[in-house]
Amino acid sequence: MDTNELKGAERELGGAAQEGLGNILGTPEDQVAGRIKQAAGQAQRAYGAAVDEVADYVQNQPLTALLIAGGIGFLLGALIVRR
Repeated sequence: MDTNELKGAERELGGAAQEGLGNILGTPEDQVAGRIKQAAGQAQRAYGAAVDEVADYVQNQPLTALLIAGGIGFLLGALIVRR
């Protein structure tokens, strides 16, 4: 678990609290802002999980990861030269 996952969970929790407060007080601005914070927190957590998964894959399969990175670099280079 990396910092992005932790910060994402924190942001998501804060957004849920803000949305709940908006529901109690009846302020639509807080409700919407809370939902936005929750969505941002979920996205940040998903990013952190993806980073962890890629790091684990690279550690377990370094040659495959190197070949994939080389292939991506080759394709990007070919696309740039075509312009």
